[in-house]
Amino acid sequence: MNAFFEHHKDSIRFGYRCFDRLLLNGLIQPFQQPERVVGFFNFYREQYPVSRDVLRDIAGQFQHWVVNRSQKWGAPILEAPESRRDEFVKPYFRKAKANEVVAIVKGREPARIMIAIGNKKDDRWHLQIAQRWVVQYNFYVNDERWGPMFVRMCPYLPFSARLCLNQHHWLAQRMRDEGIDFQQCTNAFLRCANPARLQELSDSLTPRDLLTCGQKWLATFTPFFTERERKQAGCQHRLFFAQVEYCDNLVFRRRAALDQMGERLLDANRTIGQPNKITVIFGRRVTKQYRGKLQTVIEDLDLPNPVIRSHYGNGFLKQYVRDHVLLRTEPASNNVADYGVKKAVENLPQLRKKISAVIDNYHNVQQDILETFIDRGQLRKLAQPTVMPNGKRIPGLKLDHPRQLALMHALVRFSHIAAQSTFTTAEIYADTLTALEASPKQYTLASLRYDLSKLRAKGLVEKVPKSRRYRLLPEGYSICLVFLKLFERIYAPLTAGLLQPFAGDSKLQQAKRSQLDRLYQRVVDDLNKLIVAVGLKAA
Repeated sequence: MNAFFEHHKDSIRFGYRCFDRLLLNGLIQPFQQPERVVGFFNFYREQYPVSRDVLRDIAGQFQHWVVNRSQKWGAPILEAPESRRDEFVKPYFRKAKANEVVAIVKGREPARIMIAIGNKKDDRWHLQIAQRWVVQYNFYVNDERWGPMFVRMCPYLPFSARLCLNQHHWLAQRMRDEGIDFQQCTNAFLRCANPARLQELSDSLTPRDLLTCGQKWLATFTPFFTERERKQAGCQHRLFFAQVEYCDNLVFRRRAALDQMGERLLDANRTIGQPNKITVIFGRRVTKQYRGKLQTVIEDLDLPNPVIRSHYGNGFLKQYVRDHVLLRTEPASNNVADYGVKKAVENLPQLRKKISAVIDNYHNVQQDILETFIDRGQLRKLAQPTVMPNGKRIPGLKLDHPRQLALMHALVRFSHIAAQSTFTTAEIYADTLTALEASPKQYTLASLRYDLSKLRAKGLVEKVPKSRRYRLLPEGYSICLVFLKLFERIYAPLTAGLLQPFAGDSKLQQAKRSQLDRLYQRVVDDLNKLIVAVGLKAA
């Protein structure tokens, strides 16, 4: 748990962390070395040499297989759109069955492929890996455990692949299996009947979950190899992290509380962007050899919710508000080595630990947010009625209630403080009458006890055990002072100056005004400027 969450936990309904997008590269390691490819064809296919025509025929066979499978599966082959592909294929996932291929999107993309260099006359060839732009196939699948996902396959040797998984879909499947009620909005959970179990499920993700899913579909989409070749020659893909996104999601109770804090988050960008802060966040030293970006920027200012993005190495950390009540903090990296973690998916637990620490560090350095006074609903709770264990409703506290303010005046008098802040109702009755400027007929002792019950209900005053005395608690003393100062020194005088200003005051020289009057006038002037600045000026 970090200081940021502790500071705002009263405003947060629940929070959880999980991997968001997981892009995994699939490589058949023996086929990354040309000499081992030649040995494979010689031993298992009794074919030598491996010419350009042989490699071209393999790609052709794959393309014919895709057309055949498309017809059998009822999955259309589509040209890659210019827009986002996940939005483009979303309609094809409607009513999709488990383990169904719903669509195949093809497009030209760069890939590392095996090429043959030589000539047909001498039939002498040697192989090497080269980067080429080729047509690749994206198989969109509704996996029984991972939900919507895709597998991108290159039809050319060595059949490089990429998988895209999302743990939100995986978690949704697990919670359905366990009968946990939840609300999923796009790529987040806004409601969950059992948040603790949600986090347990998130943390239970293992490398085996990635490998089981990945190897199942990669074997399906590489029909070139026989079962014997897969087992004996190791012709199966190993999985490595290509890009990871791990998100911390805090779901707030009220949008207003999150909006207020969101504005302060944007202000905090000034300090978060300092290199020494970035170093603390990512837990990695910046040496002379460092060549990456090292800054914090605010992006997408034209959108309703700007994004704070802190760059480090091959990745970044972004923080933004989504779905009106959710604050997301999300590190993402194209090279997990920046976190001191190796790329093989078997290192998932270490990666989760490191990247979760990055989020905690990021929250902890947001000192501007921790050190400012932000409404987290406490004043609202004081104003709301209190329901007692017996069902009785006791009205809340009001900032401008005369009887309540008079009682507070009596409670903070030094005579009661000297008596260890204890008192009886009879002892404070006279002081309350004086502050209220009322007679006993106008304000009875029963009325005082009723007003005192409001303070007791809010935990500001307590009954001394086995006695008729009451005690004003330290927190109650502070709240009483706040209410009195706000009303008498701020609300009342400012209201008087705004609603019924004296014409002669404006002609009075600044030097002849009292210090308090000058400060009041400055507040009024600044309020007028603020109203104009935020666009609230009357039409």
